[in-house]
Formats: sequence, structure tokens, C-alpha cells
Amino acid sequence: MKKGGVRYRLAWRALSAMSGAAAIAVGLFLASLQWFGNFHTVVAGELYRSAQVTPDELSAYVATYGIRTVINLRGDGGATKWYVEEKDASSQLGIEHVDFSMSAQKPLSRSKTEELAEILRSAPKPILIHCKAGSDRSGFASALYLAAVKGVDVEEAENQLSVRYGHISLPFMPAYAMDETYEDVEAWLGYPDS
Repeated sequence: MKKGGVRYRLAWRALSAMSGAAAIAVGLFLASLQWFGNFHTVVAGELYRSAQVTPDELSAYVATYGIRTVINLRGDGGATKWYVEEKDASSQLGIEHVDFSMSAQKPLSRSKTEELAEILRSAPKPILIHCKAGSDRSGFASALYLAAVKGVDVEEAENQLSVRYGHISLPFMPAYAMDETYEDVEAWLGYPDS
């Protein structure tokens, strides 16, 4: 096929259209995760993950999954509406509410990672962990739970940091800090060097 020919231009247009369609499909998938709360089972009866929950969603999760602890990875939200509502709902439902502040865009220190692992290990189960979107911080905490508490293999734990949950694992993305943090603690978690 001669560069600049009709077939060449048609092939590039087709490729561009397919790329555009793929980008739209990925965008719709990521938007649907947020629309439906990005709720997923990590370990049935032990750990669930989601985006920010409303009081009604939290009540439904308590009724359906028996949630006993909410771990909020966004930290103390002060007087913000979402935070006040979540704390009030947790209190009314008789479940524990734990605030753990972390950023998806900054690597977590080893000591903070160990602190989070201890919270995940000792909190009354089932646990619901959440961040704002349920993608990055929730993905890291889910991977940490699977590795530090359940002792699963490295690949199974790392799957929690994937596009399936809305996490884009690319080095130039700000939330790649969660991937870096996980890689940094793999030896501490008992995984051999890869």
C-alpha cells in the first residue's frame, strides 16, 4: 500500500475511528464504575471496597453484607457534608468508623503502610474500605489486605490495582504512587524480588 494513497488514508481513518471508539468505551466503563459506586467484594464476609458511600448505601451494605467497620481512606473530613453524614450513619448503624488519611498521589511511608495493615488486620469484620472514587487508595488497601492479612500471591493482590476498578497503572499518572508504594513493600510482605 503506497503511503498517501486512498487505501492508506482509509486504513488510518479506520484505525483512528477504532482508537476513538476504544477511548469512548473505556471512558464509559470508568464512568459506570462511579455511577454504581464502584462496590466490589475483595474477600466475601471479610472485606469490601467502594467509592464514597451515601448513608443509604452504607445502610444497604450493612444489611446485605453485615459490615461492622468502615475504613475511610480520605481522612478526617471535618465539617464537610459527606464526612458528617458518614459518621452519623455509622453511629446510627452501630458500626465502627475509622479514618485513615492517605493520598493517591503520594507514596505511603512504610510506617503508615504498617499502620494501615494493622488496622485492616484488627478491625471487626466485615470491613468496608472506601476512598473518593474507590479506585486508587481503595485498590492499594485491598491489595495490602490480601497480601498482609490473607497471604495471597503477589499477582492476586496486585489485581486490586487494576483498570477493572478504575485504577490506571501507568507511570505518568498521579495515582501511580499507589503502585510504587505496593512495589516498595513487597519484600516486607514476604514476596521474593521480581
